[in-house]
Amino acid sequence: MTQNEMTQNEMTQNEADDQSEIDTAASIQEPRLWREVGWTARVIKNEDDEGWAVEMIKDGEAEPALVGPWTMGRDKKNPKPLDGAAFRTLVKTASEVLRRHEQQLHAILHKSVRVTVDSGSVEVTLDIVPDEDDPYALLAAHDAAGEQLAQVRVAPTFKLSAASAEAWIEGGFRKIS
Repeated sequence: MTQNEMTQNEMTQNEADDQSEIDTAASIQEPRLWREVGWTARVIKNEDDEGWAVEMIKDGEAEPALVGPWTMGRDKKNPKPLDGAAFRTLVKTASEVLRRHEQQLHAILHKSVRVTVDSGSVEVTLDIVPDEDDPYALLAAHDAAGEQLAQVRVAPTFKLSAASAEAWIEGGFRKIS
């Protein structure tokens, strides 16, 4: 092996060692605090009663994605310690809660209806933009081939229905006040 190849191998090994140290530093496995794979589980005192709760926080988020009851230990005073199997189950459950929340939000912010008019089938979509200062929605029409026929900005309170979509189409896709 040449000197250059040895230096490259040493650099690659050093990078791997550095990454291992970072992974180990980020990973915590304590009885009441467990951090891995982008999640933190923390066992906390349940404020509502004498029991314990566990909160699951996704890295980078301020609020927990999931808070639920936690099992008491054998002494009936302290919480059962976290372990790998429990943590994996909590990650799966918290991820599912976030996924359902995202699906619900998508359903609220994105509506569509398909109507048939003289020119054929038209899909009309309403996409709400929940801006804090200036919320609005985009009303758009697409033909059967997916070509956009029109798009206008409307109030975020606009109610999309088959009747409102047909009226907009028949009105020549005019801006709606």
